[in-house]
Amino acid sequence: MRARSGQLVPLIAALFALYIIWGSTYLALAIGVKTWPPFILAGTRFMLAGSLLMGILLLRGHKLPKLRPTLNAALIGVLLLAVGNGCVTVAEHQHVPSGIAAVMVATVPLFTLCFSRLFGIKTRKLEWLGIAIGLAGIVLLNSGGNLSGNPSGAVLILIGSLSWAFGSVYGSRIELPEGMMAGAVEMLAAGIVALSLAALTGERLTTMPDTSGWLALGYLALFGSMISISAYMYLIRNVSPAVATSYAYVNPVVAVLLGTTFAGENLSAIEWLALGIIIFAVVLVTLGKYLFPAKPVVEACEVEK
Repeated sequence: MRARSGQLVPLIAALFALYIIWGSTYLALAIGVKTWPPFILAGTRFMLAGSLLMGILLLRGHKLPKLRPTLNAALIGVLLLAVGNGCVTVAEHQHVPSGIAAVMVATVPLFTLCFSRLFGIKTRKLEWLGIAIGLAGIVLLNSGGNLSGNPSGAVLILIGSLSWAFGSVYGSRIELPEGMMAGAVEMLAAGIVALSLAALTGERLTTMPDTSGWLALGYLALFGSMISISAYMYLIRNVSPAVATSYAYVNPVVAVLLGTTFAGENLSAIEWLALGIIIFAVVLVTLGKYLFPAKPVVEACEVEK
């Protein structure tokens, strides 16, 4: 999709927020879950971000959305944030390295393409090839290294990725509140669901988080939620789902670099290979139509006698 000149700056800003800021949130999650229970961290993060964003919007004169768009946004918030991001948070609490979590989440565009078929979007053979390569990368990633001994963590991230992919496709095809109000409603809904899950699973904050835990919460709420989620909602309403989820082949690189530099994480040779395979598959799926355009179909016409 070609952005108009007036849309170019917000488009670039939104992509930067997803590519770089979202890539850094995996390290912030790894720091946060050391002193926060996972669902309490996720729920508090989204409640803080959603309440603050909602308050700012109301003070600036925005009106509360109608019931149908509000319910739609709440559903998307549950799919993307409560389930999608919540599963990643729990997985990192189960000691899945932040870089590995980002590599698994990189499969979102592959699943997005599959779900797009449900809504009538045609899929080329090249894109199915990319999906097959990506799935091979997932198998390789789980065959050795950090995830081989943590199957529950791998399953959690896979469930989260599927939920995020479906929510992304569905969210681009239903009526949502205008502007950043959609993100505010989604975060509030996700916060309520995550805190409810925390209560149901018996999570308790037995000791106060340390300074790094509070800083991680603040970073996740402000940058990882208010800014980045608003940017993502802007993208899924203004560009194709493939472009909106293209952050998935940049986030793993950012997350791995930050994890190995600041958190002492190490990737095995198999995991580095799997990272390269998954990123190649995602690039093939998201950019294949531009790198290898389909041949034009020439229709035969009868010669008028």
